[in-house]
Amino acid sequence: MNQASAQFKSRLAAGDTLLGTFIKTPAPLVSEILGRTSLDVLCLDAEHAPFGRMEIDACLQVLNAANKPALVRVPSDAPEHILNALDCGASGILVPHVLSAEQAEALVRAAHYGPGGRGYAGSSRAAGFAGKPINQHMSDSASRTSLILQIEDLPALENIEKIAAVKGADCLFIGRIDLTVALGAESPHDPRVVEAVEHICAVARAAGRPVGMFVPDAAEAQAWIKRGASLFLLESDQLFLLRAAADLRKRFEQAG
Repeated sequence: MNQASAQFKSRLAAGDTLLGTFIKTPAPLVSEILGRTSLDVLCLDAEHAPFGRMEIDACLQVLNAANKPALVRVPSDAPEHILNALDCGASGILVPHVLSAEQAEALVRAAHYGPGGRGYAGSSRAAGFAGKPINQHMSDSASRTSLILQIEDLPALENIEKIAAVKGADCLFIGRIDLTVALGAESPHDPRVVEAVEHICAVARAAGRPVGMFVPDAAEAQAWIKRGASLFLLESDQLFLLRAAADLRKRFEQAG
């Protein structure tokens, strides 16, 4: 996972167009299968799916073996959630509901070693199960851990310039559906939502900060790439199953 994590962090910083999906099924077999695909990154959704610590650990284990970059969207900004995911070998953390620069700065500390930061354990998967010297693991972690801040609330919109300026944050990820709800809109295509997303992209671009996002339709991605977005986490394993089943039904009925 170290090599994959380093490559992902480097590509994210370079603004390469990266495509991934959310994994919402807390089963290692699903992660193993998706780890064999050409997707650039996978994200375990521990915010909206029933991932416990053991499920996160098991899924990261198989993704590590597949050398596939793996993010964890943690349930909250609690340091223990961040610590657990990184110790289990996550390439990075996607933190929901980031509202202020002060919160973002605290997250940078929680995701990295240092004063007041991430607690050290040399026995973790990330540390090679005690196979790495302390200085090597700390150096590796600093250069290979990605911290992605999810912007999806009205206070975040008000503080977006300060959030984007926080050093140590690798990317701003736009939660467009939550923004839709926060703005009182009924559709992610509402002009108010689109304007808010455009504003976040513009601020991030001015700050030299990569932008990631979810879009309801993959066909929209090209338009947002032109506005500065580069990381796309689209759809999910659950949607893949539903779509494939519907396609099977359709093909079966068309065959007669």
